[in-house]
Amino acid sequence: MFQNGVRLLVLSFLFACGNPANPPPQKWTSENPNAPAPAKVEAPKPPPAPKPAPAETSSLEALKQGQTAAGGPLKDIGYNFDSAALSDDARATLRGNADWLKANATARIQIEGHCDERGAADYNMALGAKRAQAAMDYLATLGVAANRMSTISYGEEIPVCKEKTEDCWVKNRRARFVVAASK
Repeated sequence: MFQNGVRLLVLSFLFACGNPANPPPQKWTSENPNAPAPAKVEAPKPPPAPKPAPAETSSLEALKQGQTAAGGPLKDIGYNFDSAALSDDARATLRGNADWLKANATARIQIEGHCDERGAADYNMALGAKRAQAAMDYLATLGVAANRMSTISYGEEIPVCKEKTEDCWVKNRRARFVVAASK
Protein backbone atom coordinates (compact mmCIF):
# COMPACT_ATOMS: atom_id res chain seq x y z
CA MET A 1 0.00 0.00 0.00
CA PHE A 2 2.84 2.32 0.84
CA GLN A 3 4.37 1.63 -2.58
CA ASN A 4 1.11 2.52 -4.32
CA GLY A 5 1.03 5.83 -2.45
CA VAL A 6 4.62 6.60 -3.49
CA ARG A 7 3.86 5.67 -7.09
CA LEU A 8 0.82 7.85 -7.08
CA LEU A 9 2.84 10.70 -5.63
CA VAL A 10 5.62 10.29 -8.24
CA LEU A 11 3.10 10.19 -11.09
CA SER A 12 1.33 13.26 -9.78
CA PHE A 13 4.65 15.06 -9.56
CA LEU A 14 5.65 14.09 -13.09
CA PHE A 15 2.34 15.22 -14.56
CA ALA A 16 2.37 18.45 -12.61
CA CYS A 17 5.93 19.31 -13.72
CA GLY A 18 5.43 18.33 -17.34
CA ASN A 19 4.53 20.70 -20.15
CA PRO A 20 2.64 23.64 -18.72
CA ALA A 21 -0.75 24.47 -20.15
CA ASN A 22 0.46 27.99 -21.10
CA PRO A 23 4.15 27.84 -21.90
CA PRO A 24 5.98 31.19 -21.96
CA PRO A 25 6.65 32.54 -25.44
CA GLN A 26 9.99 31.69 -26.94
CA LYS A 27 12.62 34.36 -26.66
CA TRP A 28 14.86 35.27 -29.52
CA THR A 29 18.49 34.53 -28.70
CA SER A 30 21.53 33.65 -30.74
CA GLU A 31 20.88 30.01 -29.81
CA ASN A 32 17.23 30.23 -30.88
CA PRO A 33 17.18 32.48 -33.95
CA ASN A 34 13.86 31.05 -35.21
CA ALA A 35 11.90 32.52 -32.31
CA PRO A 36 9.99 35.69 -33.13
CA ALA A 37 11.78 38.93 -32.29
CA PRO A 38 10.30 40.73 -29.30
CA ALA A 39 7.84 43.45 -30.13
CA LYS A 40 9.24 46.89 -29.51
CA VAL A 41 7.30 48.69 -26.88
CA GLU A 42 7.62 52.44 -26.94
CA ALA A 43 7.58 54.14 -23.61
CA PRO A 44 4.81 56.69 -23.33
CA LYS A 45 6.05 60.19 -24.03
CA PRO A 46 5.97 62.45 -21.01
CA PRO A 47 3.72 65.48 -21.31
CA PRO A 48 5.53 68.59 -22.52
CA ALA A 49 7.01 70.68 -19.74
CA PRO A 50 5.26 73.97 -19.11
CA LYS A 51 6.82 76.79 -21.03
CA PRO A 52 9.18 78.66 -18.70
CA ALA A 53 8.90 82.36 -18.34
CA PRO A 54 11.15 84.14 -20.77
CA ALA A 55 14.45 85.23 -19.32
CA GLU A 56 15.32 88.88 -19.74
CA THR A 57 18.61 90.66 -19.81
CA SER A 58 19.48 92.73 -16.78
CA SER A 59 20.30 96.39 -17.26
CA LEU A 60 23.95 95.64 -16.54
CA GLU A 61 24.15 92.84 -19.13
CA ALA A 62 22.46 95.06 -21.72
CA LEU A 63 24.94 97.85 -20.96
CA LYS A 64 27.88 95.45 -21.35
CA GLN A 65 26.51 94.50 -24.77
CA GLY A 66 26.12 98.16 -25.74
CA GLN A 67 22.34 97.93 -25.78
CA THR A 68 19.42 99.39 -23.90
CA ALA A 69 17.61 96.92 -21.67
CA ALA A 70 14.42 95.70 -23.33
CA GLY A 71 11.11 95.64 -21.52
CA GLY A 72 9.53 92.37 -20.51
CA PRO A 73 6.13 91.26 -19.28
CA LEU A 74 6.46 93.31 -16.09
CA LYS A 75 6.19 97.09 -16.09
CA ASP A 76 8.66 99.48 -14.50
CA ILE A 77 7.56 101.91 -11.80
CA GLY A 78 8.72 105.47 -11.25
CA TYR A 79 9.63 107.41 -8.12
CA ASN A 80 9.60 111.04 -7.09
CA PHE A 81 12.88 112.91 -6.62
CA ASP A 82 14.87 111.76 -3.57
CA SER A 83 12.16 109.28 -2.52
CA ALA A 84 11.57 105.56 -2.24
CA ALA A 85 7.85 105.97 -1.43
CA LEU A 86 5.43 104.21 -3.76
CA SER A 87 2.92 106.45 -5.53
CA ASP A 88 -0.64 105.37 -6.26
CA ASP A 89 0.36 104.81 -9.91
CA ALA A 90 3.31 102.67 -8.81
CA ARG A 91 1.04 100.59 -6.56
CA ALA A 92 -1.40 100.04 -9.42
CA THR A 93 1.44 98.90 -11.69
CA LEU A 94 2.74 96.60 -8.97
CA ARG A 95 -0.72 95.02 -8.61
CA GLY A 96 -0.61 94.20 -12.32
CA ASN A 97 2.91 92.81 -11.95
CA ALA A 98 1.76 90.70 -8.98
CA ASP A 99 -1.10 89.27 -11.05
CA TRP A 100 1.39 88.25 -13.77
CA LEU A 101 3.72 86.70 -11.19
CA LYS A 102 0.87 84.72 -9.62
CA ALA A 103 -0.16 83.43 -13.05
CA ASN A 104 3.48 82.44 -13.75
CA ALA A 105 4.27 80.74 -10.47
CA THR A 106 7.71 79.46 -11.52
CA ALA A 107 8.99 82.86 -12.62
CA ARG A 108 11.64 84.54 -10.51
CA ILE A 109 12.41 88.23 -10.71
CA GLN A 110 15.19 90.62 -9.91
CA ILE A 111 14.10 94.12 -9.00
CA GLU A 112 16.58 96.78 -10.06
CA GLY A 113 16.62 100.11 -8.24
CA HIS A 114 17.74 103.11 -10.32
CA CYS A 115 18.23 106.84 -9.63
CA ASP A 116 18.88 110.00 -11.59
CA GLU A 117 22.37 111.52 -11.63
CA ARG A 118 21.75 114.15 -8.96
CA GLY A 119 23.31 113.36 -5.60
CA ALA A 120 26.44 111.51 -4.55
CA ALA A 121 27.06 108.10 -6.10
CA ASP A 122 26.98 106.25 -2.76
CA TYR A 123 23.77 108.06 -1.73
CA ASN A 124 22.15 107.08 -5.02
CA MET A 125 23.24 103.44 -4.56
CA ALA A 126 21.52 103.39 -1.18
CA LEU A 127 18.43 105.11 -2.58
CA GLY A 128 18.25 102.61 -5.45
CA ALA A 129 18.40 99.77 -2.91
CA LYS A 130 15.54 101.34 -0.92
CA ARG A 131 13.46 101.72 -4.08
CA ALA A 132 13.96 98.09 -5.09
CA GLN A 133 13.21 96.93 -1.54
CA ALA A 134 10.02 99.03 -1.36
CA ALA A 135 8.77 97.41 -4.58
CA MET A 136 9.67 93.93 -3.32
CA ASP A 137 7.97 94.49 0.02
CA TYR A 138 4.78 95.66 -1.66
CA LEU A 139 4.75 92.67 -4.03
CA ALA A 140 5.15 90.41 -0.98
CA THR A 141 2.07 92.00 0.63
CA LEU A 142 0.19 91.16 -2.58
CA GLY A 143 1.04 87.46 -2.19
CA VAL A 144 4.22 87.04 -4.24
CA ALA A 145 6.63 84.77 -2.35
CA ALA A 146 9.74 86.63 -1.22
CA ASN A 147 11.99 83.70 -2.22
CA ARG A 148 11.05 84.37 -5.86
CA MET A 149 12.37 87.92 -5.73
CA SER A 150 15.76 89.56 -5.31
CA THR A 151 16.90 93.16 -5.41
CA ILE A 152 19.89 95.03 -6.74
CA SER A 153 20.75 98.71 -6.87
CA TYR A 154 22.45 100.35 -9.81
CA GLY A 155 22.11 103.85 -8.36
CA GLU A 156 22.79 106.38 -11.11
CA GLU A 157 25.11 104.06 -13.05
CA ILE A 158 22.73 102.80 -15.76
CA PRO A 159 20.46 105.64 -16.92
CA VAL A 160 17.91 105.13 -19.67
CA CYS A 161 18.19 108.81 -20.57
CA LYS A 162 21.36 110.91 -20.44
CA GLU A 163 20.06 114.45 -21.00
CA LYS A 164 20.25 116.87 -18.10
CA THR A 165 16.55 117.70 -18.01
CA GLU A 166 13.75 116.97 -15.58
CA ASP A 167 11.93 114.88 -18.22
CA CYS A 168 15.03 112.71 -18.53
CA TRP A 169 15.67 112.45 -14.79
CA VAL A 170 12.08 111.24 -14.24
CA LYS A 171 12.76 108.29 -16.56
CA ASN A 172 15.88 107.35 -14.60
CA ARG A 173 14.15 107.28 -11.18
CA ARG A 174 12.66 103.80 -11.45
CA ALA A 175 12.48 100.21 -10.38
CA ARG A 176 12.85 97.74 -13.23
CA PHE A 177 11.63 94.13 -13.06
CA VAL A 178 13.74 91.49 -14.80
CA VAL A 179 12.30 88.00 -15.19
CA ALA A 180 15.07 85.54 -14.48
CA ALA A 181 15.32 82.09 -16.00
CA SER A 182 13.15 79.60 -14.13
CA LYS A 183 14.79 76.92 -12.06
